Amino acid sequence: MNLDAFQDRIGYRFRDEDLLIRALTHPSYVNEHPEEGPDNQRLEFLGDAVLNFAVAAWVYQRFPDFHEGEMTRLRAALVREETLADFATQLGLGEALRLGHGEETGGGRERIANLGDGFEALVGALYLDGGIEPVQRLLGRLVPPAAEAILANEADRDAKSRFQEWAQAERGVTPRYRIVAEMGPDHAKTFVAEVLLGRKVAGRGEGRSKQAAEQAAAWDALKRFLGERTPDQEAET
Repeated sequence: MNLDAFQDRIGYRFRDEDLLIRALTHPSYVNEHPEEGPDNQRLEFLGDAVLNFAVAAWVYQRFPDFHEGEMTRLRAALVREETLADFATQLGLGEALRLGHGEETGGGRERIANLGDGFEALVGALYLDGGIEPVQRLLGRLVPPAAEAILANEADRDAKSRFQEWAQAERGVTPRYRIVAEMGPDHAKTFVAEVLLGRKVAGRGEGRSKQAAEQAAAWDALKRFLGERTPDQEAET
C-alpha cells in the first residue's frame, strides 16, 4: 500500500510525510537499511501517552455515570495491545509497514505486537503533525464500536486492573510485573512474566507479547487469590 492510499484510509493528509514514513518503519527495516532510519520506537513512546489521554477523555465524556474503576477498566481494554492491533488491521496498517526481510517472511505484517506498536507510532505521528484533533477524529471512528463490543462481552475485565484494585484494597500494595524469560526466535517469541506483591510471586503467565504475558500472570494471581477464571475458561462452561 502506498502512502497516498494509506492516508486515504486514515482520513488525514500529513503535512510532513516523513513523520508518517517513520511511524511505519519497523526496527527490523532499519537494521537492514541503517541509512533509512530512524525507526518508529520514539513515536510509539509518544503515541502510547497520547492514546491513554485521548481514550481516557473519550471514556470520561461518553460514560458520565461510570465510577473510576469502571472507567479504568474500559480505558485499559481499549488501549491494550490486542485492541490496538485490531484498529491497525481495520486501517490496513500491516500492509503499509516497512519491515526487514526476515520479519516480513516470518509473518510480521500480521503480528499483534507489530500492529499494536505501529498504531501507537501512527498516533504519535498524527499528534506531532496536527495536534490532538486528528487523533480524536481517528479514534472517534474506531473506539465507539470497540467500546460497545467490550462492554457487551465484559471484555473490560482487564486482569491487571482487577488485580491491582484488589491488591491495593486488601493488601495495601501495588503489584509489580517483571519478564523472567524469553523463548523462541525473534519472529515468534514467547514471554514469561511474573507479578509480585512485595517480594512474593503472586502469579506467573506466558504470552506472545510482554503485555499478554503480564495479563496471563495477573489472571493466574486472580485465580490463586480470588478463585477467578479467565474469560476462556468461562466460555467453556
